Amino acid sequence: MDNTQTPEALLEKYDKESAFRKNIGRWGWIVTLFAVALTSFHLYTGYFGTLPTQKQGAVHLGLALGMIFLLYPASRHGIKRNGVAWYDVILAFVATFAAYYKILFFNEILQGRITGYSTFDLVISILGVLFVLEATRRTVGMPIVIVASLAIAYALFGNFIPTRILSHPGFEMTDVSVSLWFRESGIFGTPIQISAKFIFLFLFFGVVLTRTGVGQFFNDLAFACTGRYTGGSAKAAVIASAFQGMISGSSVGNTVASGSFTIPMMKKAGFKPEFAAASEAAASTGGQIMPPLMGAAAFIMVEYIGVSYAEIMMAAIIPAILYFSGIFIGAHFEAKKQGILGIPKDQLPSKLGLLKRQGYMLLPLVVVVGTILAGFTAQRAALLGIAAALIVSMVKKETRLSPKSLLSLLEQGARVALPVIAAVATAGIIAGVVGMTGLGAKFAAGIINLADGTLILALIFTMVACIVLGMGLPTTANYVVTATIAAPALINEFGLAPIAVHLFVFYFGIVADITPPVCLAAYAGAGIARANPMKTGVTAVKLAIGAFIIPYVFVYNPILVMVDVNLPELAMALAFALLGMMAISSALIGYFIRPSSLPERAMLLAAGLAMVMPGAISSGSGLLLIGVCYWLQRQRPALATTA
Repeated sequence: MDNTQTPEALLEKYDKESAFRKNIGRWGWIVTLFAVALTSFHLYTGYFGTLPTQKQGAVHLGLALGMIFLLYPASRHGIKRNGVAWYDVILAFVATFAAYYKILFFNEILQGRITGYSTFDLVISILGVLFVLEATRRTVGMPIVIVASLAIAYALFGNFIPTRILSHPGFEMTDVSVSLWFRESGIFGTPIQISAKFIFLFLFFGVVLTRTGVGQFFNDLAFACTGRYTGGSAKAAVIASAFQGMISGSSVGNTVASGSFTIPMMKKAGFKPEFAAASEAAASTGGQIMPPLMGAAAFIMVEYIGVSYAEIMMAAIIPAILYFSGIFIGAHFEAKKQGILGIPKDQLPSKLGLLKRQGYMLLPLVVVVGTILAGFTAQRAALLGIAAALIVSMVKKETRLSPKSLLSLLEQGARVALPVIAAVATAGIIAGVVGMTGLGAKFAAGIINLADGTLILALIFTMVACIVLGMGLPTTANYVVTATIAAPALINEFGLAPIAVHLFVFYFGIVADITPPVCLAAYAGAGIARANPMKTGVTAVKLAIGAFIIPYVFVYNPILVMVDVNLPELAMALAFALLGMMAISSALIGYFIRPSSLPERAMLLAAGLAMVMPGAISSGSGLLLIGVCYWLQRQRPALATTA
């Protein structure tokens, strides 16, 4: 692998979050100080109780902004340079002050809501909004900044829009800036509050868990479980990425971390480079929907829907099983089609031996799940999980923490959170404008009118909006926007289960990472495999086709997200959904028990779509079509022999 294809280079190229300065010289101790302070603050408030939401958010965002301007250059050209540009040092400290201004003059700002804000307040609010946009551009990318800037422009100049359904009286710049910076409906609204209370702690939990070597343990366990079967290397990659998804919220990061190991193994086994890269990218993207941790947006969902995290986690289990089953089955059919066997048993670790030696590594995850299911808050679950992970790290000498490595761990915890903090702050801008202008109700009315009251059309339009936004917005920001604008329309107009609708928009925001033309996870996988990026993206969509179908299934059949659960009905729905996923994967790969002809593939696709939809008639029809296809393919060798 040449230098341009190293994991670090791939992350810099495809993952904006990883494009930070590597050598900042004397400013390194300031970053360390800010980072350790930020992580320690969250651990302290997580245990002893959080500050009032505005103050908690100000500390959370203020230190993050300071670190972002010191670590992330204004352009990619600054990554390789040593030190920090003088203007970034100024920006770092002024941005931190702009956030801490809310704490220093907290009472005066509250009074300003009644008596009016001072000129200095107005200047600080404008600077604060600009700092957030610039920090987000550096850490996440330009698309989300464009969306937020358009939202601000809409708030300022909505009175010039000729369309009645979108126009509004318009707001002054001062009204917009103070509303976004000083009030709870903007930058310091729900997304940043959830980030400051829950998301940061779970991101730190993932960092601590990774420090214990759990990633390698997951890889070894996956290969031990599936490696010796047909196409074992690809199946192990899917299982390993599902495990890794429990502790990682980044599609690109997970693809590079797991793919550096699994993709060469798949190529060595005989899989085409595009397929090897696509299977890793598709599986890694699903990490954000894999309980118990899922992506950061899942914690915001708790606040938006008003349910416990345990309910979100339980609702996501069956869709996640269906998603990964679809990729797993696709890997099986591709291996059968290509004649790829498993890895010899003597080259694989022993499951029993692995669990005996390293099974203790599962303790932190067990603690988190058990704490949540016992009814404790997600905050308490994260703290106990962190404590358990630290205990686990003490078992082996190489993972044991010295004072220096503990300091490094605290710093890494804050660094990992920076792009998420910037993204949710900018998402707060968009959500704030939606609230100010009534855009949510206008957008909802537009979807309903466009769909003409037809549910399936409304779902398709929402799906397209989520995927398009997801091509430029991080998952968390995408979810905040679509949950604010589109979800209420589907819930209120069609009477759908709220948790099904919110998971619907959550899913389609995630799959943008593998949907061409902007499919960053697929591009990262292609870089490792030295494959064609666009072919990799198309193959990833074929493998992860479940992600495009499953959301429709649980909207129409909410029992799959644990709404009004009846165990016999749930078991039946799950069985038919799995059979349907098998048929769809078989159709797209072109192999069932023999290579499939075009009519057979069409038959299997129709069967799969019929079976994933609820209803005895559709499920029975799907089973019949699968039976016919099976019979036809079984006859093929007999006919060939007779001839």
